[in-house]
Amino acid sequence: MKYSVVIPLKDEESNIEKLVDELEPVMNKLGRPWELILVDDGSTDSTPQILKALAQEKNTLRVLTFDCNYGQTSAFDAGFKECKGEIVITLDGDRQNNPADIPLLLERLEGCDLVCGERIARRDPPAKKIISSLAKFVRRAVLKDPIRDTGCSLKVYRASCLKRIPLFDGMHRFLPALFVIYGYKVDQMPVDHRERTAGKSKYNFFNRSFNTISDLLAVLWMSRRALRYKLRSSP
Repeated sequence: MKYSVVIPLKDEESNIEKLVDELEPVMNKLGRPWELILVDDGSTDSTPQILKALAQEKNTLRVLTFDCNYGQTSAFDAGFKECKGEIVITLDGDRQNNPADIPLLLERLEGCDLVCGERIARRDPPAKKIISSLAKFVRRAVLKDPIRDTGCSLKVYRASCLKRIPLFDGMHRFLPALFVIYGYKVDQMPVDHRERTAGKSKYNFFNRSFNTISDLLAVLWMSRRALRYKLRSSP
């Protein structure tokens, strides 16, 4: 298996079928075996029924279903553990990420271990953009993180690297920083960002701000305590 696409979902009944329809031709055009793993993070709308129908219709698609809402990091982690592909591709289920950018990210992956999408022209409400900008400023000041947009879910990873990194609750947004801590090469490139046309965001100021601060401190501790040594060449 060459590619695994992992998408977490929470109440995306109006988006998921359209997203799959957009994604399939992009992945098929790559000409390599691929799979799609959709993780239902405790949806309370008709998302579970839609996913069940899609799984019966498409042999490339697998569905993982949580018994309640555990959060996006848990959904990503569950998907990562089920991946069979050499390369893991992630994106959000709200259709704001454009699947058409995936081939460009894969080209950029040559010579590195993770490529992050950077949303240059974000199609989000002003308040959300302000909060994200403040969080980015603090994160980069504390971690000296070179990645400009860690919040963009559109990323491509080498599975062999990704599966060596432990995830903790809320830590998916710090995966680029963790890749750097583990000594992996990380790159970034501009990607399209579309307006959400259906459903609503699952984040608000309070749940993102307080969680991000504690997660940031945890990653800072990890970066300072990481083992960094080199062996002399054998005589």
